[in-house]
Amino acid sequence: MLTLYTFGPSFGLPDASPFVVKAEMLLKLAGLPYRTDRSGFRHAPKGKLPYIDDEGEIVADSTLIRLHIERKYGFDFDAGLTPERRGAAWMFEKALEDHFYWHVVQARWCDDDNFAKGPASFFKAIPWPVRPLAQAFIRRKIRGTLHAQGTGRYTPQEQTQLLKRGAQAAAELLGDKPYFFGDAPCGADATAFGFIGSAASPHFRMALRDEIASHPNLMAYVARMRREFFRDAGEGSSV
Repeated sequence: MLTLYTFGPSFGLPDASPFVVKAEMLLKLAGLPYRTDRSGFRHAPKGKLPYIDDEGEIVADSTLIRLHIERKYGFDFDAGLTPERRGAAWMFEKALEDHFYWHVVQARWCDDDNFAKGPASFFKAIPWPVRPLAQAFIRRKIRGTLHAQGTGRYTPQEQTQLLKRGAQAAAELLGDKPYFFGDAPCGADATAFGFIGSAASPHFRMALRDEIASHPNLMAYVARMRREFFRDAGEGSSV
């Protein structure tokens, strides 16, 4: 059976990582039997999760997992979409991954209160005398990554402008449809639920959550996707 390596339910979400949620939903959409395993991070080929073990074939990265499923199992995540909508769906996914994601990372790791009730739990296995040093080191690296990527260079006011526009665009694209590109879920919905759902979590205080919450259709979408695809997912507070 295929194995998906995950962090596990955290922060009221199916998984701490929106990329893991995306990968798991892709497996659900494709109807593939799988099991999850929380012990794989130290062996992750790219140093991050998710990755899968499919009968000995290791595939890391959520998008490469999608391509693997399409290639090996012949499953078309965008069946029924026109070529134009296929292209739009792919670009929409990448906008969420390259925009929303970094604001979630910044809110979780750089805000002291959010860090204390979230990512700080990732360091529980480290002995106390060393733990604060490890936390400071990782948080400093993340701040450096955010600065290099660009998100860390925005003022709070500039971020609010960008996030307001991003949430509005997502809400307008969804409209009154049950899924982002029609009446059936496609590959983009795996990404949309992973990233919009992660940002909408009430566990953390963040500007993006407030912007998403101002759009009832986005909040209804997140709740609907949770019911349809992750009804039995736990809501643990730590990994």
